[in-house]
Amino acid sequence: MDIVFATASQLAQMIRDREVSSVEVVKAYLEEIEKHNGKINAIATLDREKALKKAKEADEALAKGENWGALHGVPITIKDTIETAGLLTTAGYPPLKNYVPQQDATTVARLKAAGAIIFAKTNPAKLAGDYQTNNPLFGQTNNPWNLNYTPGGSSGGSAAAIAAGFSPLELGSDVAGSIRHPAHYCGVYGFMPTDRRVSTAGHIPELPGKPKYIRHLLRIGPLARSIEDLQLCFSLIAGADIRQPEIPPVPLGQPTDKKLSELKIAWTYGYDFLPISQDTRSCIQSLINRLTDTGCYLEECNSTNFDWEEALANYSVFAAYELFASASKLGILPGMWMGIVTEFYARTQTVFKSGTPLARKGNLAFPPSMAKYNIVLTERDRTMAQMDRFMAEWDAWICPVSLTPAFPHCSFGQSIEVDGVKFPYLLACGGYTMPLNFTGNPVVIIPIGQSKTGLPIGVQIVGKRWREMELLAIARKIDEIAGDFQHLNL
Repeated sequence: MDIVFATASQLAQMIRDREVSSVEVVKAYLEEIEKHNGKINAIATLDREKALKKAKEADEALAKGENWGALHGVPITIKDTIETAGLLTTAGYPPLKNYVPQQDATTVARLKAAGAIIFAKTNPAKLAGDYQTNNPLFGQTNNPWNLNYTPGGSSGGSAAAIAAGFSPLELGSDVAGSIRHPAHYCGVYGFMPTDRRVSTAGHIPELPGKPKYIRHLLRIGPLARSIEDLQLCFSLIAGADIRQPEIPPVPLGQPTDKKLSELKIAWTYGYDFLPISQDTRSCIQSLINRLTDTGCYLEECNSTNFDWEEALANYSVFAAYELFASASKLGILPGMWMGIVTEFYARTQTVFKSGTPLARKGNLAFPPSMAKYNIVLTERDRTMAQMDRFMAEWDAWICPVSLTPAFPHCSFGQSIEVDGVKFPYLLACGGYTMPLNFTGNPVVIIPIGQSKTGLPIGVQIVGKRWREMELLAIARKIDEIAGDFQHLNL
C-alpha cells in the first residue's frame, strides 16, 4: 500500500499495529509535498519540525503502551480559515498574514485530543469567499487532475491536498458549498453536517475578536479518501461546545442497518433553470442504474415542497446579512458589490437576462434592516419545515453538486460554460449547494465517475437533519456500488 494514499483509518490501524511508524508517515507526506506542491499549491503553511517531533513522541508513547486516541500519530491538515494554536492562520487575508492564534478551534482541539498531528494548513479562497481558491498571500491552487482547472473553493486547497496524496484527512468549512464543491471537483469525499451540529468556534470569518455574525449558514466538516474516515472524523468533532452555546447536545444516533434493497431513495438531474452538463447527467444515470440493479427503490423527483429558486433568492439575502457583514468593516456593502457584479455578468454574458437570485429579493437586502432580516429568518424556518416534510418520505435524496465538473481558472463572476451555453458564475457553482446551507440538511459528497476529459464528478447525498450517522451509513452503501476511489499518479 502506498502510504500517502492510505485512508486515515488505515494509517491509524497500521501505526497501532506497528506496521509503520508515525515518523515514517509524516516523512512520506512531507516528501510528497516537496515533490508536487510547487505545481498544485494546496499547502499554504507547513510545520515540519513540530510535526516530526510530535510524531516521534507518538511512537515513543505507543512503545510504552499508551494510546492517545482513534487518530494516534496520524498526520492531518487543516483549512487555513480554522484556527490552530501556535500555527499561522491567515484565511488568505493580508491583514492576518502574521496571525498566530493562541487557541485551537474547538474542532482542531478535538482532533488533537484523539491523537492527530496537525502538520500543515491548506490554501483557501480569501476569507472563504469564492468558488475558486486564490488569495493575495499564497496565490492560486490548481486542480491535481488538470493544473489549468480550479479545484473549487473555498476549501480548494483542502480537496486538492487529499486528491494529491498530501494528507489523509482534512477539516474544511462550508457556507455555500465550500466543502462539497471542491470534493466534487477533485474526486474526494466530503461531509457537511447538520447546521449547528459541529462547533464553528475558531473559524475565520468572523475576524478574530469581532462579533459573531454568521450564525446559520457556516458548517465545519471533513474531507477524506473514504466515508469511513468521514464517519470517524465527524464522531470526534461533533457535540456541544461551551465556546458556542447554541450547539445542542443532541445524540449522534446510530447508523442504519437497512440493506440497499430496503432503502427508499429520491434522485434528480436537477431543475430546468439549472441544467447540468451531459457528462454529469451520464454519471448520475450510471449510478442510478447500478443502484436499481441492487433492488433499491428509487424515484426521480425534486424537493417539490418548496421553490428551489425561492430558496436560492432567500439564501442570497441571508448571506448578504450574515456572511458579508462579517467579512469587512464595510459591513453589508461587499454583499451589495457581489450582487452588482454577478447581476452584470448574468444580464450581459449569459442566458439569464432576467437576473440572479439576489436581484429577485434585492429589496429585502438593500437598504438593510433588522425587520427585513427577521423576514428572511422566518422564510428560512418555513423552508426548513418544507424540506423536512420532503425528506420524511425518503432515506436519502441524490442530486447534482454543480452544473459542471471543474472548469478552467477564471475571474470571479465570469460566466461558466455548460455544454457551450453560458450561465452565471454563482448559479453554475452554487445553484445546487446554497439552498442546502439554507435548509440545514447534512450532505455527503461521493465521487461517481469522470467527464470525457478525465475530470472527477461527484454527487450530493442529502439526509434528514440530525441523522448524520444514518446518512453516512447510507452513503457508504451507495459508495460501494459507485466504485472504488481513484487516486492520481502525479
